[in-house]
Parts: sequence; C-alpha cells; structure tokens
Amino acid sequence: MSAYLIANIVVTDPARFVEYRDQVAPLIARFGGRYLVRGGAVTPVEGDPGLQRVVVLEFADMAALRAFYDSAEYAPLIALRASATVSNVALVEGV
Repeated sequence: MSAYLIANIVVTDPARFVEYRDQVAPLIARFGGRYLVRGGAVTPVEGDPGLQRVVVLEFADMAALRAFYDSAEYAPLIALRASATVSNVALVEGV
C-alpha cells in the first residue's frame, strides 16, 4: 500500500530553503520516493485550509517512507529545513 509524506511549509529563509530543496530531491529518489505535488499554486475553495507551499511525496509503502524519513542521511536535512521554514509534516498510508 502506498504511503505519502504530506507537508505544508512556510518558507522563512528562501536561500537556505533552496539549499534544502536541492539536496533533498536526489535523496527522495534514492529511497524510491517521488514528488506528486511540489509547491504549486493553492486555490482554496471552501474554508481556509491554511496551506502555503504544499509538498506530497509518494513511496511504495510505509516501510520505504520511514526508511527515508528516519535515515541518517535525511536527519541533517530536517535540521536544515527547520532552520529555513515553519513546517507541518504528516506520514499517511494510502489505499
């Protein structure tokens, strides 16, 4: 069953965020993930979802997603992202 990382990101330091973005993309691919959504325009149609820069990653299953998210390679990138953004991130199982 596919698994998804869903993030809502507010960029506070654009230069550092570019550094994060450039480093994380190849790591996501190496762990078998792929971008489904990567910061495109958000058009609210009901209520205020509070969405800014939305990212959705797809992995084959939750084990693959956790292998990426919990990896030693990703840990410093989480810290880099945290220094450049305010982020809300969830790991979600698909159907």
